[in-house]
Amino acid sequence: MAGSGSRDDDFTAFVLARSARLVHFARMLCGDAGLAEDLVQTALEKAYLRWDRIELADPFGYVRRAVVNQHLSWVRRRPWRERPSGDAAELELYAGDAAGFGATVADPSGAVERRLAVGAALSTLTRRERAVVVLRYVEDLTEQQTAALLGVAVGTVKSANARALAKLRAAPELSGSYVGERA
Repeated sequence: MAGSGSRDDDFTAFVLARSARLVHFARMLCGDAGLAEDLVQTALEKAYLRWDRIELADPFGYVRRAVVNQHLSWVRRRPWRERPSGDAAELELYAGDAAGFGATVADPSGAVERRLAVGAALSTLTRRERAVVVLRYVEDLTEQQTAALLGVAVGTVKSANARALAKLRAAPELSGSYVGERA
């Protein structure tokens, strides 16, 4: 993206290309669509101010780290804010069909149940555990990359990951057909 136009054009192109991925990542971290958008917006505001310096490096990595930092410090800075409770109405369901009326649509209820179960299980984790799980298994980062992104030791990532996986294995929401399945 560097050198393709003005600073504003380059930043706009980055936001258009990567914001959906960043919002999805943030939603996995916090479990709330509105808060996820706020986290990404704040991270993008900070990135814009430093765009000339980060544009040549790894802008996605920079903004992703800013989202993680915002997520981890959200409660410390604003303890009086409302807490996300998770709501089925927040799920992104696509019940229509582009072909028109009368077309058969697959029943999405299985996917909805699975997303609700995963969301409920993730909500039992601490912020650090949830961040480690999302970075390791959703973003597919290594332990070393996760440790660097969170600013902790690799051993901390390993222990947080082990605790989180133990909690998820014991979660009643994920018992039965979810155990051992891969997305």
